[in-house]
Amino acid sequence: MQNFRIKLSLYINYFVFAILLNSVGIVIAKSIKVYGVDEKQASILEAFKDLPIAIVSFFVASFLPRFGYKKAMQLALLIVFFGCLGMRYGNSFWSAKLMFLSVGVSFALIKLSVYSLVGVVTETPQQHSALMSSIEGFFMVGIASAYFLFPAFYSDTDQNAWLNVYLLLAGLVLLSFLIMTLSGFNIQSETAGSNMMDDIRESFGLIVIPLVLVFIFSAFFFVMIEQGIMTWLPRFNEKIFSFSSRLSVQMASILAISLAAGRFLAGWLSKKVSWSLIVISCAVLAVILLLAILPQLKPGDHVVELSSLSDVPMLGFVLPLIGLFIAPIYPLLNSTVLSHLPKHLHSPMSGLIIIFSALGGTIGSRIVGTLFKNIGGVKAFYFLIIPIVLLIISVLLIQRLIKNSEAKKNDAHH
Repeated sequence: MQNFRIKLSLYINYFVFAILLNSVGIVIAKSIKVYGVDEKQASILEAFKDLPIAIVSFFVASFLPRFGYKKAMQLALLIVFFGCLGMRYGNSFWSAKLMFLSVGVSFALIKLSVYSLVGVVTETPQQHSALMSSIEGFFMVGIASAYFLFPAFYSDTDQNAWLNVYLLLAGLVLLSFLIMTLSGFNIQSETAGSNMMDDIRESFGLIVIPLVLVFIFSAFFFVMIEQGIMTWLPRFNEKIFSFSSRLSVQMASILAISLAAGRFLAGWLSKKVSWSLIVISCAVLAVILLLAILPQLKPGDHVVELSSLSDVPMLGFVLPLIGLFIAPIYPLLNSTVLSHLPKHLHSPMSGLIIIFSALGGTIGSRIVGTLFKNIGGVKAFYFLIIPIVLLIISVLLIQRLIKNSEAKKNDAHH
């Protein structure tokens, strides 16, 4: 029973955070409309969300086991509870910044705790990967539901009605807090007797390994592509396709669904085909898709605002399908590199992955936002082709480094 309660609150936590983290594109589109900021200013929200995740993960990872996972998660839920209420009653661009700051800090605590707790509540490696996959899968469900939950609160007459969604989210956070407080778990975990400086030294010591260096760049480029598209699609839909606010958010859900489908497909394909072939073909297909669609789009062709699914042009459905091609890239890169590193380096490596992913997301979103403002959405999306090409080059390098290191190992045996 106790394990069931822990698992239940892990699921609710991940679900709520998936909604909050991925609402950044929705809140950016709303901020531009309601608070009158421009695209470049609005893109700062991504930094308020991502940088705290990186900073907190970096400094807290080593002493989280000593602080206790339960306390860490309760603290995270309290922080985000007040963040949601602040957004609901603050109703300003500043309260949006503070809300994402609270989400970033809390998510770092939750993610680190969840990753560690999964090992505690499962017995075998099979159970571990099953629970991990289902929690991550549930995260995807949360992402997709954000695109339906937010528009459900939109109103044509009251431009502040959408803020009520934060009362619902605060309620879910409170529910999770209660389940967690009532489940009598207090897990002591074995802590490696390390201190923060050792951890940081170990993380940065990894950067000198060529494989790790190239991998960090590829993770950085990938997240730049993913966040660039994910964060700016609702705004792109509004500006380029002239969708209504509600429709542009709902159409962006196709991206989340195709990302989820792409991840599952990759898991199945990777058993049959080499990882580098999958990643490179996916990247090439993504470029082809962008080059096929973008030239056909002109900003605001339709003066009439489209508000129902039946009005959506074919291209509106095709663009978000890029998720199918970019989704398999990240998990395959992560698992390839982790499986070629010794076990004791996995933790510092995960820290590096989180940090550089956050930087890639912030910088990618900022660049797309600035380009969006200065040269328009269609041209801004062309920019995404550059990191995709750089990603393909990194993958070829990673493949070569792995081949070389395996060749060296074989020579050593002979």
